[in-house]
Amino acid sequence: MLDIAVIGAGPAGYSAAINARKREKSVMVIGQSGGWLARAESIENYPGLPGVSGEQLLAAMREQALSMGAEQRPGVVHQVMDMGGVFALSLGGDFVEARRVILCTGAKQPRLLPGEEMLLGRGVSYCGTCDAMLYRGKRVAVVAQGPEAVSEANFLSTLCEHVTYFGAPDPALDARIEVSDKKPEAIAGEGRVRALVASGEELPFDGVFIFREAMALSALLPGLEMDGAFIRVDRQMHTSVPGVFAAGDCTGLPLQVAKAVGEGCIAALSAAQELK
Repeated sequence: MLDIAVIGAGPAGYSAAINARKREKSVMVIGQSGGWLARAESIENYPGLPGVSGEQLLAAMREQALSMGAEQRPGVVHQVMDMGGVFALSLGGDFVEARRVILCTGAKQPRLLPGEEMLLGRGVSYCGTCDAMLYRGKRVAVVAQGPEAVSEANFLSTLCEHVTYFGAPDPALDARIEVSDKKPEAIAGEGRVRALVASGEELPFDGVFIFREAMALSALLPGLEMDGAFIRVDRQMHTSVPGVFAAGDCTGLPLQVAKAVGEGCIAALSAAQELK
């Protein structure tokens, strides 16, 4: 079991990992470096490193964190579950357990389809390997907005009667999968999923599997108190959920690397203090 799980591989996440290791806590960063910072050609306002590119800065942070003993694991956390003093993080068909969690998910949150949140767990799923057995012999839709979509759709095709893939065609898709160029717009159903609305047409399905590069916070950790689009935190980076901290762009303006690094440090120190 980990002492601390960090969700997000940006400046806040790597800063949290570095400072957790300085306190001799086991820590894993979950996610892959990227986002707007990786595309920045030159950063002029990060102290001591004028003109560094975003890619260079992220690579240096990652190397430092890993050299200090932090672990990193690619993937998307689908849900954080409080098991009573321990948190279970769902990553596809696997789980990671940690005593504390630090959310460093960035500012950009995916836009949910109308009906998605209401029908989550009642026909809407974010994990094919977790829930495919529930749809054996049934018709499902795959909404492809992330890199996991192809492999998950292929797995679903081994159990489901019919899989329709809403996304760009991919040569790696199983031949049994139907590819649709219609644009998903909403999920229809009362109590359970009845149809996916795509390009103005209601298409009947028993389930809708959605694969994105990031999870909406409302689905990731129910009960998390928000301040508009951002996570509400105190000066020690505590969220409204005991044992869960947040840092970086997800906590609000200004969206700056220096702020993210500072908050990641504070969150890690606060989490480590609780673990004494």
